[in-house]
Amino acid sequence: MKRRELVRHLLQEGCVLSREGGKYSVFMNPKAEMKKEVPVTRHNEIADFTVRKICRDLGINPPR
Repeated sequence: MKRRELVRHLLQEGCVLSREGGKYSVFMNPKAEMKKEVPVTRHNEIADFTVRKICRDLGINPPR
């Protein structure tokens, strides 16, 4: 999946960009009971299993 598509999906699901790291953008879901920060790498392509893990950690449904 393209990174920009994942970021668009995260923002539509209510996640916010918490901060920018050296190699990662860090997102969090303010609606989730655990305010966990999840890094999203800056590669153009992100593997599908990584996308599912990011969404699961943020407490949202993965993109279709």
